[in-house]
Amino acid sequence: MKIALAQQNYHIGNFESNTGKIIDVIRKAKNDGVDLVVFSELCICGYPPRDFLEFNDFLRECYTAIDKIKREADGIAVLIGSPAHNPVVEGKDLFNAAFFLYDQEVKAEVHKTLLPTYDIFDEYRYFEPADSWQVVPFKGHRLAITICEDIWNMDDNPLYRVTPMEELIKQQPDIMINLSASPYNYAQDIVRNSLVRAHTIKYGLPMFYCNTVGSQTEVVFDGGSLVYDANGDRVAEMKYFEEDYRVFDLDNIMLKPTTGHIPEDRPVYFSARDVGAGDDTIAYITGTKNIEEIHQALILGIRDYFSKMGFTKAILGSSGGIDSAVTQALAVEALGADKVLALLMPSHFSTSHSVNDAEVLSKNLGNPYDILPIKNIYDTFLKELEPIFAGTSFGVAEENIQSRTRGNLLMAISNKFGYILLNTSNKSELATGYGTLYGDMAGGLAVLGDLYKMQVYALARYINREKEIIPVSIIEKAPSAELRPDQKDSDSLPDYDVLDRVLFEYIEMRQGPREIIAKGFDEALVKRILRMVNNAEYKRNQFCPIIRVSFKAFGIGRRVPIVGKYLA
Repeated sequence: MKIALAQQNYHIGNFESNTGKIIDVIRKAKNDGVDLVVFSELCICGYPPRDFLEFNDFLRECYTAIDKIKREADGIAVLIGSPAHNPVVEGKDLFNAAFFLYDQEVKAEVHKTLLPTYDIFDEYRYFEPADSWQVVPFKGHRLAITICEDIWNMDDNPLYRVTPMEELIKQQPDIMINLSASPYNYAQDIVRNSLVRAHTIKYGLPMFYCNTVGSQTEVVFDGGSLVYDANGDRVAEMKYFEEDYRVFDLDNIMLKPTTGHIPEDRPVYFSARDVGAGDDTIAYITGTKNIEEIHQALILGIRDYFSKMGFTKAILGSSGGIDSAVTQALAVEALGADKVLALLMPSHFSTSHSVNDAEVLSKNLGNPYDILPIKNIYDTFLKELEPIFAGTSFGVAEENIQSRTRGNLLMAISNKFGYILLNTSNKSELATGYGTLYGDMAGGLAVLGDLYKMQVYALARYINREKEIIPVSIIEKAPSAELRPDQKDSDSLPDYDVLDRVLFEYIEMRQGPREIIAKGFDEALVKRILRMVNNAEYKRNQFCPIIRVSFKAFGIGRRVPIVGKYLA
């Protein structure tokens, strides 16, 4: 039997496009002599559909799409993901389902059991969990079909009381198939491989794992669909960050005898927090680990955000600093040089070398740029405010007027000419509140908002891996907001090599002050940093979407009260 995995990039609610993609692959699979073609979780509507699921019209469109695809399932079986109605009055009205189509009919409907309601996931808001499990017979085989989270209940501290495969294995299946929409983070490929492999070893069955690819606002899906044999050996790992299609001969995969032996040199399964702990911690936050795939994720995140929203042009403030330089380089790579406008807005406190660096960067990248000094506008603000500010000294208010002036100018050009403003704030700044609301925190999409400052530097070096694109002077100079004379980030923040490590322990690893201090960090410094993080929640709550690359990003995956006293 031949099985194909179709790893595709869907657009939430774009039923015409999604259905067309699926049908195109079904027809290709027919020509390739495929018996069963597998697509990913909720491929019909795109993942995550969120509150679109509350609209009956949205559900009707899903079923209309299933009917169209069903007509193509003649002589080939098709496994697709879609919301499904729950006929039972009690409980939620929908299931997260997999539809098994064959002979132009729905031969089976499999419901997801384990509904993630943590981090970026909120599935129990919409779906009812399955309470019965049946293998699906097909061409002499017995298929154990699961959906994404259904295979993730293998930790030492299980999140769920039921494991679907424990129920399905009682019916003696000979193949495991999983439809998934597993988001990217910089530890996910390791964890995902570990998880699939652990299942094949535990149950002595091969697994076909089909993941989606593409970016949906802030969430990036990286693909990397997998096939493992019954011995826990990887047969195939499909492309990352792009669509892919592969055909596999099941008979060849099942020919290899099952040993049931667990290799002692490799752990059977570990989680993202296991990967981010220990000696790997510094490697992740300094960007020496997985920087290439982070780069790919950000490019995909920018590109899909613009294409799926119908946007074509980006604008950003180019300061001659590291964050705006990296953002600009990524935007040019994702969208094209002619689609990215850099606006240089020097003030009284901008150094000549910063302006020069910003100009050199645009010339290296080949993108258009304009220089719009803010001195006159800034002086006018101060003059108008003079009666109210009289008797006070220069401070944060005067600094922030500069930042908000720049934000106004960027948004004016955005409105006038149809540009989307890219925000350049990094995770270290967002964590500590080191940014100006309605100024440098303005934007339609935050490109670097899930990268610590040290990771931004690593990304700059990666961008320069073949030639100097970002001027070395930008990378080597001390970071500064340049809002007052001789200003340095270190005037307001701890050194980034310490700050980022403490932030990682608190945000990603969810360690409290006692645990962080026990790792050798200064007690006063730890308490100061954690206080800054919690006090800045009101700023982050007003921030734009952030492209997610870590396993705990600011945004929809981190829900912290704005009005709270904990560690504040």
